[in-house]
Amino acid sequence: MSFAAAPRRPSGGAPRARRRSPLGVAVVAVAVVVAALLLLAQFWTEVMWFGQLGFSRVIWTEWGMRGALFAVGFLVMAGAVFWSFTAAYRSRPVYAPSTPEQATLDQYREAVEPLRRVVMIAAPVLIGFFAGVAASAQWRTVLLAFNSEPFGETDPQFGMDLGFFVFLLPALRFGVGFLISVVVIAGIAGVITHYLYGGLRVGPAAAGGPRTTPAARIHLAVIGAVLLLLIGANYWLDRYSILTNAGDRFDGASYSDVHAVIPAKGILTVVAIFVAALFIVTAFRGDWRLPAIGVGLMVVSAIAIGGIYPAVVQRFQVNPNAQELESEYIQRNIDATLSAFGIDDVEKEPYDATTEAEEGALRSDADTAASIRLLDPQIVSPSFRQLQQNKQYYNFNDSLSVDKYEIDGESRDTVIAVRELNLDGLGQDQRNWVNDHTVYTHGYGVVAAYGNQPGPDGRPAFFEGGIPSQGAISDLEGEYEPRIYFSPSTTTYSIVGAPEGTKAWELDYQADDADDGGQVNTTFTGDAGPDVGSFGSKLLYALKFGEEQLLFSDRVTSESQILYDRDPQQRVSKVAPWLTLDNRVYPAVVDGRVKWIVDAYTTSDAVPYSTSTPLDEAVADTLTTQQAGGTVALPEEVNYIRNSVKATVDAYDGSVDLYAWDADDPILKAWSNVFPGAVKPMDEISGDLMSHLRYPEDLFKVQRTLLSQYHVTDSAEFFSGQDFWNNPTDPTSEATTAPLQPPYYLTLQMPGQDESTFSLTSTFIPGGNTDREVLTGFLAVDADAGSEAGAKSEDYGKLRLLELPRDTTVPGPGQVQNNFDSNPTISEQLNILQIGASTVRRGNQLTLPVGGGLLYVQPVYIQSTGGTQFPLLRKVLVAFGDDIGFADTLDEALDQVFGGDSGAQAGDAGAAAEDEAPTAPPTGEGETGTEPSQEPSQEPSGESTPDSTEAPSSELDAALQDARQAMEDANAAQRDGDWAAYGEAQERLQQALEDAIAAEEAQQG
Repeated sequence: MSFAAAPRRPSGGAPRARRRSPLGVAVVAVAVVVAALLLLAQFWTEVMWFGQLGFSRVIWTEWGMRGALFAVGFLVMAGAVFWSFTAAYRSRPVYAPSTPEQATLDQYREAVEPLRRVVMIAAPVLIGFFAGVAASAQWRTVLLAFNSEPFGETDPQFGMDLGFFVFLLPALRFGVGFLISVVVIAGIAGVITHYLYGGLRVGPAAAGGPRTTPAARIHLAVIGAVLLLLIGANYWLDRYSILTNAGDRFDGASYSDVHAVIPAKGILTVVAIFVAALFIVTAFRGDWRLPAIGVGLMVVSAIAIGGIYPAVVQRFQVNPNAQELESEYIQRNIDATLSAFGIDDVEKEPYDATTEAEEGALRSDADTAASIRLLDPQIVSPSFRQLQQNKQYYNFNDSLSVDKYEIDGESRDTVIAVRELNLDGLGQDQRNWVNDHTVYTHGYGVVAAYGNQPGPDGRPAFFEGGIPSQGAISDLEGEYEPRIYFSPSTTTYSIVGAPEGTKAWELDYQADDADDGGQVNTTFTGDAGPDVGSFGSKLLYALKFGEEQLLFSDRVTSESQILYDRDPQQRVSKVAPWLTLDNRVYPAVVDGRVKWIVDAYTTSDAVPYSTSTPLDEAVADTLTTQQAGGTVALPEEVNYIRNSVKATVDAYDGSVDLYAWDADDPILKAWSNVFPGAVKPMDEISGDLMSHLRYPEDLFKVQRTLLSQYHVTDSAEFFSGQDFWNNPTDPTSEATTAPLQPPYYLTLQMPGQDESTFSLTSTFIPGGNTDREVLTGFLAVDADAGSEAGAKSEDYGKLRLLELPRDTTVPGPGQVQNNFDSNPTISEQLNILQIGASTVRRGNQLTLPVGGGLLYVQPVYIQSTGGTQFPLLRKVLVAFGDDIGFADTLDEALDQVFGGDSGAQAGDAGAAAEDEAPTAPPTGEGETGTEPSQEPSQEPSGESTPDSTEAPSSELDAALQDARQAMEDANAAQRDGDWAAYGEAQERLQQALEDAIAAEEAQQG
């Protein structure tokens, strides 16, 4: 039976050509032009943005590699599918066998024939497009493979440099996997075409008759042979990938993997090559039985050799002798994990912590006691907002930052915040395009408070703030630029800059003595964004943002710049897409400019034997759950991490600087080969910037997560797991499922250290399924990078782990919080403080290894529940062993715990004695000290004035004391059955409560 010819055209002459509607042509043309303009707007504005920042090479390299991989992926996939379609069609038999099966296929062929050419072109193009997109996503993998660097370390199984596993193996796996997909899809295309046009039969064949034509046999046999060779290559690469397998007890190749699975993969590779050879033989001999037997052999081999044999070895040889047989491989995992996560040099020290608080116990820890931070950066943001926001169009982040500043030669822990732009603070009548994008363009200044001492009435003790900025920081910096054009909360674009001589219209702040109608305005003079002076630039950005005002506004001048992508993390992630960023970005005043500091990591999931860790779980704690906008994008799993880059973003001009922090990191070296000059050497870090660089939180969280198990470095002990630890949950969290307690920045002196240093700390409790929360370990890292230009401190990054005895009874954070909450005296006083329209907020619970044991400190804040709400520090909780202190100041609480004299003075010593603010250190050379207050003193050498809230505060405290005494008298009278005295005490209690409420309202007013 012959194949049907193409359908004939009906008689009657050629059909008339359809007339195209001019309107339709015009609509299509306009749509094409608009689409092209929109694409150009997105494309070219990105080029302008990167060019302005000086990172043009990044975008062109990324786009170039993406384009090249897309082209290769598209051409390989589309070409292979098209070739398979075409080869099968051209080799179709002239006459097909006359069978019922072919008769049915005739109908399908007749239906497909009119669309055959379209399908044979469109299908490869469509499949090739998706293949190109998938290939382009691997641009990082391919670039690293071409620019790989040696690690200088070899894996314990094959003796190959780790660079092969990190750089080359992922690219090889991608290439082989992609080619397998190409061959499979091309083979499917060939099979369908051969079957449809008679080259391949599935139904019954005549006795001795072939099921394929010679051409179809050669075509399909060659595809089968190539596929088997690629499968063999995949088996061979599996041998190396096994070294990163995730196991039940540890990651990496186990005993059964090494002695059964890896040899099995080698055998299966040989089997695959052998079966591929059988397909080649079939292409010439025409007998499909040999490759069919070969495929069956391969399947049986994969099941028996690759599955059953390793399972037998595991069950009958390894499981009964697991500790002995797995010991070597567990040790490989321990060593690799410690090295890959930078925890191989932890300084461990047994710490036989006492729980007995003795008089004078803190005398040798006086510096640490004086530096204990009382200001909780997660709670006091409302206080900063109420006392330092100044204007409704400014705001502070809900989570503030802890840093350190040198004031009068003394390093002081500081809680610092940036006054960011907040357009939501404007009324609706003030919201319009001109105001949103040309008037309100920036925030203004930083606000800083001492971390270890409160100001008047429990408010933060500010030493920098106000508008215009005043205080110790701006005085020390000299030429200080307070304007904040780039910050995490600034999400909209702004048009800044104007020709010289033009009247300024960018608002700084309002002031009664200002010449310009009560406003102080400014004009941006830096280089912060792409120019929008030309008509072409205006048009592109008008299309990008959908704002026609950009084309017609007189405020978009020849000198205008457009600022967008203003979040520091967003800017760093765009110019360095190969880096993983820390969740926290923090501000610092450096050389007179506000800089946002972003810690960045190089990561991998391909280091042999190292434990794979999900980053999002490792870094999750109370801070990340409260963080506005969520966390940054993180890799799903990593088994290698280095804080290889410190990045800064200038808050005024948005410039991004990347500094090599770990120049020996092979991954950083590889990316430096890809983007030469993008990362500056550490030598270019100034001393002022170096003094504000700190050990990153996310890295520390990952390390503490791993140290909960990998503090055990003996394989036998690790196998038993009896000494594994956990990180405690946050005892102050009110969530149903409490997140982990975050690490805290503190200045402290660890046992064995010569002096105090700025550190990042965390604690450990027992692991396993137990609710017994005693302390098992205390971890601290030296977070201070020093202040020498171009060189970090020798001790920076030094991890110190205090290991408590296994039979310890030192209370953990949860037990301590329970002791605080269940203490009748404390709960009674807190209930009194919470009367009326007030609520109690418990601050962060800090742990410090002092006095030969562990000291817990927790500030207690009182906040109104209605009207104006901001927390004030009222009490401090202290615990040492089972001894608890609760007083108005930390100094008093320490004395309560340590027999009336702790032996040291806290930062708030004497603050409550006369209900006055503590004395701050001098703000400059030759100047006397100033009292911290709600507004930084404008005259550092002058005397401070009493705070207007002191009288209401004194009245409130007196009323609370009267209420407490009345409650005690009432309880005593009730026990004695003296109901007259009981009634009199209740009346006094009611009066005291009314007085307390009145005093609080007066204070808030």
